[in-house]
Amino acid sequence: MPVMLREVLAWMRVESEGVYLDGTVGGGGHSEGILSAGEGVTLYGIDRDPAAVAAARDRLGHYPDFHAIHGNFHDAKALLRREGAPPLNAALLDLGVSSHQLDTPGRGFSYHESAALDMRMDPSGATGGQTAAEYLANVSPQEFRRVLAEYGEEKWAARIALVLEERRRMRPVLTTGDLVDIVDAAIPKAVRRKDSGHPARRTFQAVRIAVNDELDPLESALRDIVSMLKPEGRLLVITFHSLEDRVVKSTFRSMQNPCTCPPRAPLCTCGKKPLGRALAGGAVRPGAEEVSRNPRARSAVLRVFQSRG
Repeated sequence: MPVMLREVLAWMRVESEGVYLDGTVGGGGHSEGILSAGEGVTLYGIDRDPAAVAAARDRLGHYPDFHAIHGNFHDAKALLRREGAPPLNAALLDLGVSSHQLDTPGRGFSYHESAALDMRMDPSGATGGQTAAEYLANVSPQEFRRVLAEYGEEKWAARIALVLEERRRMRPVLTTGDLVDIVDAAIPKAVRRKDSGHPARRTFQAVRIAVNDELDPLESALRDIVSMLKPEGRLLVITFHSLEDRVVKSTFRSMQNPCTCPPRAPLCTCGKKPLGRALAGGAVRPGAEEVSRNPRARSAVLRVFQSRG
C-alpha cells in the first residue's frame, strides 16, 4: 500500500471528471487510489524511471484516461503542455527513492548488498545524469565534502572525502560495497557501533541526491505545478527527509506570503500577490498503525498547498 494513501485522498478531494497529476507515479499505487476515487477521472502519471512507467501502464492501463509519461516532474509544465492537459484539480509528488528501487540491488541504491554503483532514477540515461560510479570518479574532494555535509548532513564528511580520494588513486570505486568500505574506513568503529542506523546511509543519500539533482530544481518545479492548478486546486507533497521538507515548507511559505517590502512599511509596494495558502496546519504525518505496518513510512511528511481562488 502506498504511503499515506488515506491522507492523500482526503486532502486531494478527488472529484468525478477531475484532472490530476501524479508527478512521481512509481508503481502506480497512489495513482490507482486517485483514479478509483471518482467517475471519469483523468490522471497524468510522470516518472523518470522507465521501469516505473512500464509498471504503472501494466497496472493502470485499463483506466481509459490514465496517461503515463516518461520524464522528470521538474519538467512537468512542458510535459503536460505537450500532452494537451487542461488545468489540474490537484497534483501529488511523493519524493525520494521508491521501495522498488531500494529493493532492487542492481539499481545501486542499497548499502545492504553489493552491486554496481548506478543510483540513477532513470538508468536509461534519457532524462540525463551520470552514474554514481562516474560521479565518484570525477568529483573533487572539496565538492564531495560539501555534498556529504549538505545533502547527507554527515559529520564525518571531511574524513569520508579524504578516504575516497585515497581509495580511487589505487582503484576505481565501482560498487556499493566499495562505497560502504570507504565509509567504514572513514568513521571510527566506536562511532559506527553507536549509530542507530547503517553508517553509510547518509553518504548514500547524499550521492543519490547529487546524481539525480533532486534538490536544486525542486522549488521551481513546485511553483510550476502550482501555476497549472485550477483556482483552489491543491498540490500535495510527501517528503522523507528534512532536506526536501525544508525546501517544500520554505517554498509554500514564500508562495503564501511573497511580499518583499520592509516589515514596517505602511503599504505594499512590491506588487507581489499570494499564490495561495498552505493547509493542514503545516504538515500531516502517518498514523501509528501505518508506521507499524510499514516502517519506511515513519519519516514521511505530507504538506498541502491550495492555489488562490
